[in-house]
Amino acid sequence: MKKYILLFTLITLNCFAQKTTLYCIGDSTMANKKDPDKNPEHGWAQVLQPFFKDDIIVVNKAVNGRSTKSFINEKRWDSIYNKLKKGDYVFIEFGHNDQKIEDSARYTNPHTAYRYNLIKFVNESREKGAVPVLLTSIARRNFNEKGVLVSTHGDYTLETRLTAQEYKVPFIDLEYYTELLEQSYGPENSKQLHLHFKAGENPYYDKDKADDTHLSLKGAQEIAEIVIKELKKSNDPLLQKIKKSIK
Repeated sequence: MKKYILLFTLITLNCFAQKTTLYCIGDSTMANKKDPDKNPEHGWAQVLQPFFKDDIIVVNKAVNGRSTKSFINEKRWDSIYNKLKKGDYVFIEFGHNDQKIEDSARYTNPHTAYRYNLIKFVNESREKGAVPVLLTSIARRNFNEKGVLVSTHGDYTLETRLTAQEYKVPFIDLEYYTELLEQSYGPENSKQLHLHFKAGENPYYDKDKADDTHLSLKGAQEIAEIVIKELKKSNDPLLQKIKKSIK
């Protein structure tokens, strides 16, 4: 009888086991887009859930146009921090909008405010027993006339790398891997990864569209696959739980 009671207890505990939440915080390159069945634009975290078993729940809190500064000031980080639990993950990818030097609500100096905001995300995630993961910004499709892909991120991606190194944070160098991705497609075919349409070519756009920052569904899926590949390759013990949950 005791064996049956123990078995029932184990099954019950397993059924009600707490799932792990993967929070994604960042900007429009990561964010969910409205009308996903019609809208050509997708963020890469928008297509991340299907890569995981059902014990990982992806909660994509990335928002268009946000920098580390505005994400914090709008209390978006507080809303996540208050829900974080031990064993959760926080994927952090900012930089595109921290560069907006003409906008005081978003701009951060890469060596001061941007760096310290990343450190805040890292330390406060760890306070809750969650695992922060830092990612550099994805590359823009910015080929020069010689076909060379030119970086547009300045020192922001450098500071992400340095913060990850100094604070021993799991790290995915998305800038590097997306540079390789853009280069593999080349100056013309890489348009497929982004939003390039003539007026009327896609019902979602009534004017010509030439956007080299934001992602098509194809681009979003390619980058999500890069993230999953890097998780699989990692030997970091902090990533082993999420690594085991990849399909």
